[in-house]
Amino acid sequence: MAGTFILGETKVRPGSYFNIQKKGGNAAAGIMNGVTAVVFKADFGPLNTAVELSSEDGYEQIFGTGLTTDAIREAISGGAKTIIACRAGNGGTQGTINLNDTSDEEALSITAKYPGDKDFTVTVREKLSDSSVKECIFYAGTTEFEKIEFASGEGEAKALVEAMASSKNFKAELKAGKDSVLLENVSQGTFTKGTNPQVTTSDYSNAFAQVEPYDFNTICLDTEDTEIHLLLQAFVNRIFDAGSLAQAVVAEKHTVDLETRITHAAAFNDEKMNYVLNAWVDEQGVEIDGYQTAARLAGMIGAASANSSLTHAVVNGFTEILENLTNTDMVLAEKKGCLVLSYNKAKQIWIDNAINTLVTPTDDQDDGWKKIRRVKTRFELIRRINTTADNLIGKVDNDNNGRATVISQIQGVGDSMREEGKLVACAVTESNAYKADGDSAWFDIDVIDKDSMEHIYLTFLFRFSTNE
Repeated sequence: MAGTFILGETKVRPGSYFNIQKKGGNAAAGIMNGVTAVVFKADFGPLNTAVELSSEDGYEQIFGTGLTTDAIREAISGGAKTIIACRAGNGGTQGTINLNDTSDEEALSITAKYPGDKDFTVTVREKLSDSSVKECIFYAGTTEFEKIEFASGEGEAKALVEAMASSKNFKAELKAGKDSVLLENVSQGTFTKGTNPQVTTSDYSNAFAQVEPYDFNTICLDTEDTEIHLLLQAFVNRIFDAGSLAQAVVAEKHTVDLETRITHAAAFNDEKMNYVLNAWVDEQGVEIDGYQTAARLAGMIGAASANSSLTHAVVNGFTEILENLTNTDMVLAEKKGCLVLSYNKAKQIWIDNAINTLVTPTDDQDDGWKKIRRVKTRFELIRRINTTADNLIGKVDNDNNGRATVISQIQGVGDSMREEGKLVACAVTESNAYKADGDSAWFDIDVIDKDSMEHIYLTFLFRFSTNE
């Protein structure tokens, strides 16, 4: 395991622990990118369960496209390759339908596995290419949601029930005495709709607990509720102390007073919290706002490489900022830690300044923690070194040779990241302040991480004379 430690502290559980300190003044193991956790509401799908899926898997086949599943869509559009999806809520009821036999009596009942008011219909028919097989096709609206094939003929009602044992979305129960009956064909039979779960503040906390075991770069929500944003901040800080390195992205709607939004952003004062200030934008004719834009930026931040900056990165698909800010507004907002959208010279929408909400660093932080790129770099370095160190726990002796092995392995990570263009320098040494003893050893990792050139100052010197 990995986690943080306070200088001078000794831990009970074996593992590698990290501590962050500052060197110098302000301003004078494997790579993981593209993983975004999304907490949302849906009208179908697993409830209070984290589901890991790739961007190509098609979240629609699991959760549909209802309610706030668009947060998943936006994260994928931003570049997320892996989604840790968690549908929040409690209660609700499942949709149901009964299918009849050829005597027009109820032969079996079908119930959706998950609560929600999604509109389902079902068609039962003979397969066109094989008369010995029937198909049971479930539709969500006009889209095919799932297809089950089963043997036709005597006992086909029982055959359908058995075939549906492997269904991801529905379960079937045979009525008494219907083991050998034939099923009546059905065309677009309508389910009795279920009801959606309720979603309370505690349901978001439950969802956070579900995604906690997973590694992810960023996390976003489907809400602009500031109370839940504060819960999210508490969550990412808690899992940070346990060694999970993630950033959260939130936003409020444009209807909230601008000054209030800026105040909310500054109040986070946290390198792990990113606040999109002017989230009201047009995306090719469709207005999005609040959590939707935050999800898009969460995908971008999560997917960004640690050797590049998102400052002046174009947000693909966005065509117009519907809340234009003055230069004065933007300067004030960025001083307060807001992530602001603006236009470039080609009228494309880009991130004006890739900063998080950290305004006043702690005594153990330098100003680098205010930059999204440098947080990405530092989190990646910590993650890779933690993994490397964890792999050595219990496998090397706590003597000079063993500690030299640890230094060599960790130094290898630093050297790799320097070659990848993420670090200027990295030097690993045994701690001078704490002497190795028993089963504990301390190491210092002196790091200079890279930044991007984001301020270029040009001085033009003109002269009246035309002579060289």
